[in-house]
Amino acid sequence: MRRGQSRGQTMRFAILMLGLTTMLLTGYGTALNDAELQYASDANPGTTPLILEKNEGEHRVRRPRETPVPAGEFMIKIDRKNGGSQKMWLGAEDIPPGGQIARHKHLGQDEILLIQTGAAHVWLGTQERDVHAGAVVFIPSDTWVSLKNTGKESIRLAFIFSDPGYDEFMRCTSVPSGDPPSKTVTHEEFSECQHKGHVMY
Repeated sequence: MRRGQSRGQTMRFAILMLGLTTMLLTGYGTALNDAELQYASDANPGTTPLILEKNEGEHRVRRPRETPVPAGEFMIKIDRKNGGSQKMWLGAEDIPPGGQIARHKHLGQDEILLIQTGAAHVWLGTQERDVHAGAVVFIPSDTWVSLKNTGKESIRLAFIFSDPGYDEFMRCTSVPSGDPPSKTVTHEEFSECQHKGHVMY
């Protein structure tokens, strides 16, 4: 009897210890997760995690100007005003057949172009070549770049910048979608917008 009682007590003790250990570890894991979430929140005050569909973002329309524009409409998806990112920003647009991004360079910002659909001819620094859907173009700061849609369908293009700046140029030379059409960007305005956006055309 004693041997049976002893075994029963040992089993109950083992089960009790296993339960306590599980509760302690679960509590520790939860505390760690809470601490990580709190740290992430403290490290990025004012930021908002975003999940965006293809057509979600800040829709804008370019104002008419002397320099050719690739398309009338574009979207700013993530930046200081959309999501609160202080370090990078993302936009997207569809460039119709024959549409062109005028030759320009960004001052102090790297850019990556993701060509999601269509075909284009790209001039980048001293290089030039034809690219197709799925192509990536890396544009280091202070590198001249231009692009033309050479295909029969629109190019779906996403552009990612390492630092804010050019988003200011984009807003400066456009109006929110749905606003009444605005006046042509004057030469003086265009110069001021380039300065604001750290870009040179």
